[in-house]
Amino acid sequence: MATIQIAGNENEQHPDVALVAQVRAGDLQAFDELVRKYDRRVCRIAQHITQNHEDAEDVTQDAFLKAYQKLDQFQGNSKFYTWLVRIAVNESLMRLRKRKTSKTVSIDEDIETDEGSVPRDVADWGPDPEVQYEQSELGEILRKTIQGLPSGFRTVFVLRDVEGLSTEETAETLGLSVPAVKSRLLRARLQLRERLNRYFRGKKGGKK
Repeated sequence: MATIQIAGNENEQHPDVALVAQVRAGDLQAFDELVRKYDRRVCRIAQHITQNHEDAEDVTQDAFLKAYQKLDQFQGNSKFYTWLVRIAVNESLMRLRKRKTSKTVSIDEDIETDEGSVPRDVADWGPDPEVQYEQSELGEILRKTIQGLPSGFRTVFVLRDVEGLSTEETAETLGLSVPAVKSRLLRARLQLRERLNRYFRGKKGGKK
């Protein structure tokens, strides 16, 4: 990384870097600030994976606890949030492995996988907002469709398209190469499009 030569910019770094340094120096308030900053986003990701609100809350607490305990392992090569999400994803998947049964309806395959089943809450993603019932019905179709994606595609889709992580951040979080993330994301999107096309063709054919 190039040396910053303008003295006034030396302290211009991501706020998380300073917070992590303060936590390492024993400032618990700095860690509280990191929790406040990211707990809702981490909980949302955990909920996508576990499909259980209580489990998601437990995962969030466990993820922050583990992050605090392992803070010395954070080297700053990636964003703190990306590192935290990796911990949360792993915690969520461990919880799924322990929980042999799930209240989530599964279409194709077992959710107990290395990369996990990550259904998403897609009620606000529907392309047909004009009719509330159809929007709700489409949301259910999307949930089931995403849940039916191959396990390797689901986590990539949620982190990239739902949670808005960059391709590079998604790759770092899951330990994948950037081309692998792009490939899985493309195939996930194509499968979703095909499934939705079938849904809309069926709706059209069912109407007079």
